[in-house]
Amino acid sequence: MNVNQQPHMASPYGQPQPGYQGYPQPGYGGDNVPSGYPAQYAPYNGPGSAYQQGPPQGYSPYASFPSKTLTTNLVSDLSSSSPLDLGMRGPPTSGAPPVSGAQNYSQFGQGETQNGPPPMVAPPQRPPVSQPYTPAAVNLPGPQPTYGQQYGAPPVSMQQMTNQMASMQVGSTAPSPAGPGYAPQSFPQAPPVSQPPFSTAQVQPGPTQSYGRPLPSTQPSFPRPPLPTSQPSAFPAGPPPTSTPSQLPGVIQPQPPVSQPPPYHSGPPPTSTGFPPRPPFHGMQGLPMTSQGPPMASQGPPMASQGPPMASQGPPMGSQGPPMASQGPPMGSQGPPMASQGPQMGSQGPPMGSQGPPMAQANHILPTQPGMPPGPINTSLSGPPPQPGMQGYPAQQNGAFGQVRGPQPGYTGPYPGQQNYGAPSTAPAPAPAAPKRLDPDSIPSPIQVIEDDKANKGSEPFTTGVRGQAPPLVTTKFQVKDQGNASPRYIRCTSYNMPCNSDMAKQSQVPLAAVIKPLAPLPPDETPPYLVDHGESGPIRCNRCKAYMCPYMQFIEGGRRFQCGFCSCVTEVPPHYFQHLDHTGKRVDCYDRPELSMGSYEFMTTVDYCKNNKFPQPPAFIFLIDVSYNAVKNGMVGIVCQELKTLLDYLPRENPDVESNIRVGFVTYNKVLHFYNVKASLAQPQMMVVSDVADMFVPLLDGFLVNVSESRVVIESLLDQIPEMFADTRETETVFGPVIQAGLEALKAADCAGKLFVFHSSLPIAEAPGKLKNREDKKLVGTDKEKSLFQPQVSFYNTLAKECVAQGCCVDLFLFPNQYVDVATLGVVPTSTGGSIYKYTYFQAPSDQERFLNDLRRDVQKQMGFDAVMRVRTSTGIRVTDFFGSFFMSNTTDVELAGLDCDKTVTVEFKHDDKLSEETGALMQCAVLYTSCSGQRRLRIHNMAVNCCSQLADLYRNCETDTIINYFAKYAYRSILSSPTKNVRDSLMNQCAQILACYRKNCASPSSAGQLILPECMKLLPVYLNCVLKSDVLQPGADVSLDDRAYLRQLVSTMDVAESHVFFYPRLLPLQKLDVESMTLPMAVRDSEERLSRGGVYLLENGLNIFLWVGVSAQQELLQNIFGTPAFSQIDSNMTSLPALDNPFSKSLREIIESVRAQRSRYMKLMVVKQEDKLELIFKHFLVEDKNNNGGASYVDFLCHMHKEIRQLLS
Repeated sequence: MNVNQQPHMASPYGQPQPGYQGYPQPGYGGDNVPSGYPAQYAPYNGPGSAYQQGPPQGYSPYASFPSKTLTTNLVSDLSSSSPLDLGMRGPPTSGAPPVSGAQNYSQFGQGETQNGPPPMVAPPQRPPVSQPYTPAAVNLPGPQPTYGQQYGAPPVSMQQMTNQMASMQVGSTAPSPAGPGYAPQSFPQAPPVSQPPFSTAQVQPGPTQSYGRPLPSTQPSFPRPPLPTSQPSAFPAGPPPTSTPSQLPGVIQPQPPVSQPPPYHSGPPPTSTGFPPRPPFHGMQGLPMTSQGPPMASQGPPMASQGPPMASQGPPMGSQGPPMASQGPPMGSQGPPMASQGPQMGSQGPPMGSQGPPMAQANHILPTQPGMPPGPINTSLSGPPPQPGMQGYPAQQNGAFGQVRGPQPGYTGPYPGQQNYGAPSTAPAPAPAAPKRLDPDSIPSPIQVIEDDKANKGSEPFTTGVRGQAPPLVTTKFQVKDQGNASPRYIRCTSYNMPCNSDMAKQSQVPLAAVIKPLAPLPPDETPPYLVDHGESGPIRCNRCKAYMCPYMQFIEGGRRFQCGFCSCVTEVPPHYFQHLDHTGKRVDCYDRPELSMGSYEFMTTVDYCKNNKFPQPPAFIFLIDVSYNAVKNGMVGIVCQELKTLLDYLPRENPDVESNIRVGFVTYNKVLHFYNVKASLAQPQMMVVSDVADMFVPLLDGFLVNVSESRVVIESLLDQIPEMFADTRETETVFGPVIQAGLEALKAADCAGKLFVFHSSLPIAEAPGKLKNREDKKLVGTDKEKSLFQPQVSFYNTLAKECVAQGCCVDLFLFPNQYVDVATLGVVPTSTGGSIYKYTYFQAPSDQERFLNDLRRDVQKQMGFDAVMRVRTSTGIRVTDFFGSFFMSNTTDVELAGLDCDKTVTVEFKHDDKLSEETGALMQCAVLYTSCSGQRRLRIHNMAVNCCSQLADLYRNCETDTIINYFAKYAYRSILSSPTKNVRDSLMNQCAQILACYRKNCASPSSAGQLILPECMKLLPVYLNCVLKSDVLQPGADVSLDDRAYLRQLVSTMDVAESHVFFYPRLLPLQKLDVESMTLPMAVRDSEERLSRGGVYLLENGLNIFLWVGVSAQQELLQNIFGTPAFSQIDSNMTSLPALDNPFSKSLREIIESVRAQRSRYMKLMVVKQEDKLELIFKHFLVEDKNNNGGASYVDFLCHMHKEIRQLLS
């Protein structure tokens, strides 16, 4: 089914049940890699096995997509920065091969495709998927003339399409010199590319040949056959697949005569969805990204070259939906090659590519350059010049749209199989194929960017000593060496190059923010922060701004004084801390003191840093269990009591060999509260009931909070009795406010901080403080009043939260709802105290117990700080103006957290209050004062220095898109409390368009307005931003409950960059490619239904769920290895764990699932989704590059829309 047409069913979060389950999340996504990267990796290695070496003749549309291999490894190719033609077909031939001649499937051997004029043979077929396709550099010898060329007039509708798309191209860098109007241009010869995979074939300069010259009149123009709407489209340029797909919407491609083996397909076999297949990667067709220099021809007709697919054919992926596509031709819509500019990039702006690995992806999708192969020369292109009045875009003479350019010497020849394009025809032309739309493979691919970053930055340790260097992406595994700046595990910035002044910051609109995770866990090979004890005098600080001693303090006067790096104030060095300086002005003990040489460290504090000037008591954990009818019936009460018996042995502790000194207490409740005395001296626990919930108090002091080891027998007896005591309860009503008050009062009485674990099942409607009513009203969704649904119903909980923070009482809430419970209100106390919310909709013990228990174990055991206060200091010139996360603020500078655990982040935004200088850079210091789980009061310090720049190009060269998206999501999710969701979405889109328009205007080299030019390090901004815009919180489907939206809104507010990345762009792994021997994960594929092969099995994870999608034609052997049954029909889609089978594949797959779960802060329940099963609707919700049912745009459409917005801003 076409994902764009499906009604959504149950939600993706939670089991599918009648009623609404879990949360479907439309746009959660996470692993996309921009397509413009060096293509070492084939981006889409089709679905599995079905790749044939020989001509791909009878592909069933599902069998496997022809490879989307990257068409180019620009990295090395771009040294000469060749414009990559995104959609070129096979190498040019001099003269077209005779039509009937058979073509060799791969005349250059597998990976070497030749781009230049090849030997006089037919164009090679596209190499099998498994290897990346990188065309060798094309040496174009002489000037490349452009010819206006017209083939017979194509049907008008095609032409119109062409024109529509005419204006867009994407590229990541400067367009080629020829510039928009294409004067003849001569290219220097590019040296053959050095890429391993291909480049064996290098093109010889030879006589230039024109590709695409006007055909003699004998050449018939190709009428377009009627396209059947319902079937999948045919292969472009290849023999029709056996399964009767219809032609591809979008580009008319002639098909080779049957007698010859099909040439490269330019796109995958049609999928069943009727989406147009995607062309080969990278340089694919579609938006050509260009770079300057000799063109690189990649093969494969430029897919999108014509405008949006016509509706008459199966709706291509959403291409027609939003007007986006119609309006701006998709980015590269034309076919101009996407050349990425690698090294050049810089040419247009920051030489992005120049530094760092060359880029391989074009970010620029630009009009074909003179030397570029004319996009698919298909009828649509070669028709008469566009007619006036076509969709708004001026016709371009770029060879891509509008008037078709003439033959290009040195260009890849017509697409294979299409013999006569570009040379006088010697035989009748093959039948035309259907038109295509903007090719998804020609636009930046998240997977490619992720893989390139792993290849470039995953092997060496990341040393933090260099100011302003951007760290590896969150998806790359790397080791950090602290040399004076905090590890990226603790702090990630949106930009590592701050603008020197506020005008520049306003002009660029790039947010200046840092995502700080103060207690982040480190991998075993990294050293945790050192603990520094300065004794009774406490930490050394600046007298004026109170910044703590750090590597940015400058010692002067022989070491007797130091000058603060933040405020420049000079402070005396205390006698006990004095040390001489060496000849460079550094203290001689610099490397012996963590606070002088490291980015992160801790200080032991003195009593002055403690509440009421006395050292704190060890913290306490109180478990408050709902024992109303629903909680007992669904099994929650029994499960919690059983688990606590063993879990209490794993309370957090500093030293694993010493038992924890955290004390515990227990309360049960429904309409009244039951406190338990579990003193060690008692034979049996005692229960005390408090029915006056309006005035809560704790009925006992001694015996409520106890040490686990001393009272173990009594505690176990209590935990055995609770489920029995309430087994026959008929009480359905619950209270909630008094429950938190009870825990708070108990902590006050014990004079300690602590954490409440509340297990709650229903809306608190019983008469008591904090009583709520059901206000779920779907009619308000999408209106101006919708924001009220995310605000708390009553102010009671805000006041209660403030009291909890003052006491250091953190609340974690575990919800087990079967209907509306008003998460927006119940979540106020957890989110204000630094706590967490866990939600198990329609909880059923057999299927949800594992997830709940794993979450509970991790929540109880994780390292955390209590009664914390965090302050971020900055150097002169910038200041912190805004904060995002789960905390409370009683003033403008201090973030107060009753609890701070290792998963929580606080995001801070900076604004200029003065000018910054490029020499000194900008400094920030995050100091967190907290009580450790052993009761010690400590300060954790994280320091970070970033560069400052006076050139916009430098700003755009050092941004981190994942962090920007994390900030945008938090900003948007908070904004819906005060603005309608539509306004929030529009303002995000507008800011994104301004960021990209500013780059285009100030940093990119001049090029035609039809090109979409993206900064190298932000080329994924559009795809990721689209995922945020169509997420359930901002654009919900009809089946997404208000509670789910409120839950996700609160969840995202504390996510770190790695979690938000995979949440918005899920990771999709093709398991049929799993190599059992190497134990390395298969390379992910992009989140689109077009990337799924019917013969494959895929694992999708987004940090909250894991789906195992099984194609209907998956091999029997594969199914036998995973599920223990060879038959697709016998797979049980209700299973939540895979059977432990005795074969290497089963073992590897189960290990992969465990390792994926271990990387996430919440346990992900496994859901098995069979293709064409009802659960598939939930699964498709996470294929975030596709259009969704809530009105969310596909990636291609959104890119077109962004291009239109940018053009409007620039004009």
